[in-house]
Amino acid sequence: MWLKPEEVLLKNALKLWVTQKSSCYFILQRRRGHGEGGGRLTGRLVGALDAVLDSNARVAPFRILLQVPGSQVYSPIACGATLEEINQHWDWLEQNLLHTLSVFDNKEDIASFVKGKVKALIAEETSSRLAEQEEDPEKFREALVKFEARFNFPEAEKLITYYSCCCWKGRVPRQGWLYLSINHLCFYSFFLGKELKLVVPWVDIQKLEKTSNAFLTATIRITTHKKERDFSMFLNLEEVFKIMEQLADVTLRRLLDNESFDLDPGLQEPSQITKR
Repeated sequence: MWLKPEEVLLKNALKLWVTQKSSCYFILQRRRGHGEGGGRLTGRLVGALDAVLDSNARVAPFRILLQVPGSQVYSPIACGATLEEINQHWDWLEQNLLHTLSVFDNKEDIASFVKGKVKALIAEETSSRLAEQEEDPEKFREALVKFEARFNFPEAEKLITYYSCCCWKGRVPRQGWLYLSINHLCFYSFFLGKELKLVVPWVDIQKLEKTSNAFLTATIRITTHKKERDFSMFLNLEEVFKIMEQLADVTLRRLLDNESFDLDPGLQEPSQITKR
């Protein structure tokens, strides 16, 4: 699971964790004593020490840290009960973030970007769980209020769903929120003091495709007659792309206004697309 980033001073925990693998900005660690033959006593001792010295160790025996080169302060951003679980998070970071971070000029921007992205992933996972459990849709209500305030559409413009992602502006990814409504694809970001707001009518989109950018990041690209826009770092890119295709189909149906147009019955009413 993803963790809200909090700073940890590693010099107090060097003997409690074993590094399994590392990259320029991330470290995957295993708690000492876990999975080691004959290490039952060690595991118990380390577990007790973890509870005193490093509260993050109580979560799970595996974790991923964000490291800023040259600093002794690290931030846990993910944990897992099994190696398979933590490797899924590691793979996501490698495929979506690792190559991207080279575009930033300083360490502070890298740390801010990664922490912001992880917090957005946590928010999206929480919203998805609430939707699946059919609980009170407070998270969706919060997103709807922000959507209405940021884009000021007429009341008839209904929000279908929303996702955490990045929109690429040149070589720099802008972390923010993608809002998919009945008639528009919208994106909002406020990162490092800069605001970015995009509004693209579905009717203006000439091409919708999955691709990858120069940093080998899986991307959804939308093309209008004016320009291309790339969106990436989704928690579930396939789901987002499918929803986009469905909304584009609904728009096409309206344009053609043709009774013989074969559209999935479940898409006759756009508001039925969303899981919520």
